[in-house]
Amino acid sequence: MNLDSATIAALAAHLETCEREARDTPKITDEHPGMDWDDAYAIQDEIRRRKESRGHKTVGLKAGLTSFAKMKQMGVTSPVFGFVSDYMSRPDGGEIQTSELIHPKVEAEICIVTKAPLRGPGCHVGAVLAAVDFVVPAVEIIDSRYRDFKFDLKSVVADNTSASRFVVGGRMRDLAELDLRTLGVVLEKNGQIVAMAAGAAVLGHPAAAVAMLANHLGARGQEIPAGTFIMTGGVTEAIAVEAGDAVNVRFQDLGSVSMRFA
Repeated sequence: MNLDSATIAALAAHLETCEREARDTPKITDEHPGMDWDDAYAIQDEIRRRKESRGHKTVGLKAGLTSFAKMKQMGVTSPVFGFVSDYMSRPDGGEIQTSELIHPKVEAEICIVTKAPLRGPGCHVGAVLAAVDFVVPAVEIIDSRYRDFKFDLKSVVADNTSASRFVVGGRMRDLAELDLRTLGVVLEKNGQIVAMAAGAAVLGHPAAAVAMLANHLGARGQEIPAGTFIMTGGVTEAIAVEAGDAVNVRFQDLGSVSMRFA
């Protein structure tokens, strides 16, 4: 690590305040170019600690920048990992206030809930598939705190991978009933199809993102506990939304997830 604890705490407070006040900021590596990966995840950990100290519950883990389309869109080559809190959840078919966000974008996600713990190193797709309890569809609303959506990978890790809101569909399916690689997804905005993809867009298989998450946590002495909700990353590129938009995402064999932006 290259940053001291006081700097990490200050950067976490700054980024979380930007999230809470819907205020943008230049990427933090502009002033801290020597920030390394451990620093970035330490800042994220401090943001999580701040939220939990105020009574918010961490309700899931997330992988970001896992789809080949999203990596190309953002100009990166490696996934990143973060968390989601209870206050970020919105009901299927509900309303999302754009006044609480900076520059929101939506992406379709294939999500799993585990029935057994997963720990790296050495976690692989087979281990993940054996640990899956059920699969659910979701839409994540990402909202980077960085001005003009311009950031580098370390800055976005520190910013909890742009987490802001998410909507989970109500239909759960057993993994044995699905082929996550070929599972098709159609994202519609205001009745028009704006993106289509299949589960294989996520690192070849959504379970690969979970294996990478388990190995990432294992390197830090942590594991994915049984009963963990995991967002495996956007299947499609992120689509910008604004007040007045309606989004509906259809998932093959998993139903649909919808929301309105007010």
